[in-house]
Amino acid sequence: MESNTQLSQKTFLGHPVGLFVLFFTELWERFSYYGMRAILVLYLVSETSGNNPGMGWTDSSAIALYGWYTMFVYLATIPGGILADRYLGQRKSVMLGGLLLCFGHGILAVEALWAFYTGLAFIVLGVGCLKGNISTMVGGLYEKNDHNKRDMGFYIFYMGINLGAAISALLVGYVGEVYNWHYGFGLAGIGMAIGQFGYWKGQKYLTHVGNLVPQKEDNLDKKENLFLQIFKKTNSLIGFLLTAILGLYVGYSGDWNYGLLIMGIAFAVGFAIVVYNDGDKIEKDRILVTYLAFLIVIVFWGAFEQAGGLMNLYASQKTDLALGSFMVPASWFQSANAIYILIFATLIGSFWIWWKSKGYEHSSLFKMAVGVIIMGFGFAFMSMAANEVTYDASGNITQKSAMYWLLLAYLFHTIGELCASPVALSFITKLAPARWGAFMMGAYFAATGLGNKVAGLIGENASDIGDFETFTGITIFCTIFGILVILIIKPLKRLVHNAE
Repeated sequence: MESNTQLSQKTFLGHPVGLFVLFFTELWERFSYYGMRAILVLYLVSETSGNNPGMGWTDSSAIALYGWYTMFVYLATIPGGILADRYLGQRKSVMLGGLLLCFGHGILAVEALWAFYTGLAFIVLGVGCLKGNISTMVGGLYEKNDHNKRDMGFYIFYMGINLGAAISALLVGYVGEVYNWHYGFGLAGIGMAIGQFGYWKGQKYLTHVGNLVPQKEDNLDKKENLFLQIFKKTNSLIGFLLTAILGLYVGYSGDWNYGLLIMGIAFAVGFAIVVYNDGDKIEKDRILVTYLAFLIVIVFWGAFEQAGGLMNLYASQKTDLALGSFMVPASWFQSANAIYILIFATLIGSFWIWWKSKGYEHSSLFKMAVGVIIMGFGFAFMSMAANEVTYDASGNITQKSAMYWLLLAYLFHTIGELCASPVALSFITKLAPARWGAFMMGAYFAATGLGNKVAGLIGENASDIGDFETFTGITIFCTIFGILVILIIKPLKRLVHNAE
């Protein structure tokens, strides 16, 4: 019988077998998450009467909840990362997260208001434990200096994410929209249970990765004093206080929802500075670049995540969905991004290899900036779609836009994502100190969460601002932002200290 060490060293297609265990797990976790995501906003705005009743919410209220929910899903990766770094290790944290997700999706299948909110809460906690930690484990399967194979490993892992997302939007979306919203939620839960079983069975291939990393002796004094570290250094205390004061100001100005959110972010700011203080000179420089990468992530997902909210409702309400006698479910457009990724991922990856061979700029930050610009161009097609929609004197739609505008928009969003997102994941694992690996990956996904909330804010106000103005504004902002990042690439690369 082979030992655990021998099993953990086994390879398949030149990569550790553990990669494919994580691939399978993430495939089904994303099946459950994206399946539920595809129908969430549509369920919220669906009429309360009829054969498949929903919640009857307004568009702005539905997008607001969607923004809060997706933000908390990713913000939860910060405590999930701390849990892994300080107590459980990544491998056990992923196991816990999968169990919580099984509970959450199962509860959503129950047709009751308490089940809806309880299920969402369990999903938030589950993704918080699983998402950042499983990505960190992928990076841990490879040697630190094996950059090319690590990058390819993340591309393979990314394919698992999108295979699950593509299938789920088609299956869960169809079942939810056509038959019963809660059947759709239940189908998403079955997918999560399959993924959890696969992860449990594949533990023998992961014994060498995702284990608890001992902290430096001179690192944080004691695990139980983690929160107190924020208040032990001047810079972390100032960062925390300034952010908390901003939160109080927003709250007393009349919006305690966002005030409390900013006050919560104050702890994240404090932790970020604690991590910075813990590094040596090179680590500190790399951590600074990592934090800038987080800003790029917020901008990218703030635009990209219009997909599940504003663009999802646009497909349902303002797009001509007739394909002959068949009415295309609006949720099916949520699979476009994932299907495009499955088609173009290898092509985009090969392009960047060719680009590098020609001696052109190919740093991760450059690719991320280019991704923001290309993704922003996708919204130009949505501007064209908005110009096709016409209204009568009462504000009722008399002509809807064509489906191909959405497909073109998602194509450019996908190309932008393939330039930015997989590279960003790999970039974080290269720069983060090992002892803070899970926290930094958690912070990356928390930045993604803040981007989701930015997307929700934009979507909430789109009805007042106008679709054309909203989509055009996103295009212009993303283009300018991406160009500014490209202009400062050289000094940023010096701070990376040859980590790439």
